[in-house]
Amino acid sequence: YPSEFLMQKITEENQLPVHLHVSVSLQYVAGLKGRALVEFFHSNIAEVENEELRHLMWSSVLFYKTPSVEVMACVLLSTKAIYFLLDDSFIHADEHQSDFWNKENSDCENSSFHLSCCFVLKLNDLQSVNVGLFDQYFRITGHSADHIVTCLTRDSYNTHTFIQQLMAVLSLLARTPSPEPVDKDFYSEFGSKNTGKMENYELIHSSRVKFIYPNEEEIGDLAFLVAEKMDGLTNLPSLNILLYVLAFQVNHFEGSAQNTSSLQPKTLILTSSDLFLFDEDYVSYPLPEFAKEPPKRDKYQLADGRRIRDLDRVLMGYQTYPQALTFVFDDVQNQDLMQNLTLDHFGE
Repeated sequence: YPSEFLMQKITEENQLPVHLHVSVSLQYVAGLKGRALVEFFHSNIAEVENEELRHLMWSSVLFYKTPSVEVMACVLLSTKAIYFLLDDSFIHADEHQSDFWNKENSDCENSSFHLSCCFVLKLNDLQSVNVGLFDQYFRITGHSADHIVTCLTRDSYNTHTFIQQLMAVLSLLARTPSPEPVDKDFYSEFGSKNTGKMENYELIHSSRVKFIYPNEEEIGDLAFLVAEKMDGLTNLPSLNILLYVLAFQVNHFEGSAQNTSSLQPKTLILTSSDLFLFDEDYVSYPLPEFAKEPPKRDKYQLADGRRIRDLDRVLMGYQTYPQALTFVFDDVQNQDLMQNLTLDHFGE
């Protein structure tokens, strides 16, 4: 261990997203290749001597206790645990909420020693994995509020690959069997023999970890919510959600020194008549079993909404993925331009 194929695969996966800023310590990790990367894992991160590194992924993460702070992380999956190597700026981002972090080494800030905090979720503590709409993100749930974290991959391929690797690693765990065989087989769990319709999207793995996938009701709820925001301009049955994607809204600041831009995480929803941007809570829903009260904010909060008929043009950048799109809308306050022109021309 490890095989040449595995080392090559992990090296290929060790690619920093170009559009997201990371600290010097994580840039160092992103520069490691092959055997150096595996040795770094064993000497600095691994908790058990005989555990194997199986998968590496770069992703934005959200913690249940700090749902408004999105931070970049290197996610390492081994045969014993999931490690989240975090950007050290996260410790100072939300001081009053992130008290569950160990801050003993904060005096190293001004030295040449770069510190990253590492959040560890042992596989034996893992209870469920919730996959988000269209595989844009997934939430890993442990036994307490400290052990809930969402990975915002914004990429269905990365989500699918991680889930497959996680299932494979969980299959290696030796867990005590249930007192009685309560788990159904795959086909009775997923489908009805009479109608063929999907009824339950919950897959119970052999390690007794639940993998929960969104069902049609979530899209229906989302369509109803979007229709509410449209102030009854359209009827609900004809409303179709054509696209749901996790994106960033670019806020451009023109400063005296240099022009800078910040990326604000948004959920973009496209219907047949409108384009919406929502602020979405990715980590608090569905409510975990130990939650005594609902979260302080709704799952979806409308940030902006425009009609497609007011869309003037779309500007596309020529850079590689991720692609930047600029939507230019006509700045018209009234609902129907032609109607008002007609009244103005022919009326009193």
